[in-house]
Amino acid sequence: MKIDCHMHVNGKRQNWGWNDNDKIIDAADRLGIDKLCCSIPIMKGMPNPKEVKECNDDVLDCMKRYPNRILGYCFVNPADWEEALLEIDRCVMQNGMMGIKLYNQFKCSDPIVYPVVEKAIEFGIPILIHAGYLTDPPQAQNQPNLSHAGDFAELAKEYPEAMLIEAHIGGGGDWEWSIKSLKNSPNVYLDTSGSVIDEGIIEMAVRELGMERLVFGTDMTMEGGVGKILGAKITDAQREMIFWKNMQSILNKKKV
Repeated sequence: MKIDCHMHVNGKRQNWGWNDNDKIIDAADRLGIDKLCCSIPIMKGMPNPKEVKECNDDVLDCMKRYPNRILGYCFVNPADWEEALLEIDRCVMQNGMMGIKLYNQFKCSDPIVYPVVEKAIEFGIPILIHAGYLTDPPQAQNQPNLSHAGDFAELAKEYPEAMLIEAHIGGGGDWEWSIKSLKNSPNVYLDTSGSVIDEGIIEMAVRELGMERLVFGTDMTMEGGVGKILGAKITDAQREMIFWKNMQSILNKKKV
């Protein structure tokens, strides 16, 4: 079994190049991925509540179109925290989404994010947060509010009961620094997704963090996402924990 903790679907505001979401399901079938936890974030600027709702509505439509295959993250912009909390209520409590998605509108250590984190704790759901430790100055300048592992460690210390998922360790940047920086943050999970497939990523993460803190993801790089787990020099028991057991344990904690 495989549960992809970090995937996306196409919507009216965002097409990831797959044209039709049937192709995503077909790819998942071919790769043995049973469930895909999906969102549609707005990646630039400060989206308003109407734009946020449109993105989440498209995910909700996919949940209905592909029941028990597509699980939804509620994307929110913490800039208007009252609207964000209402949107989380609508998506999670009323319509069955399984988590919250934050992008790079704010660093996750910014106190403006705290009400969203507190809502996640109340509902017993995870927060998947876009992240990376970029060492190339032009790239870093393009995402000034990009959260890195140090921000996660700070937030995790403030809210030890939160379930935080740092997105795509293979998304670019200094992944070794990121892994080491999370060593003392037991409530931060590391998502294995990203197009970077450097040798040793998975092995180092297992060694430094333990197999219980890694969750399988693809973030659109589906073949590579599966391949890096299959090709890693880890045990079958560790592979099974990463592929689905850890994420299922997170999903089982939902309270609403």
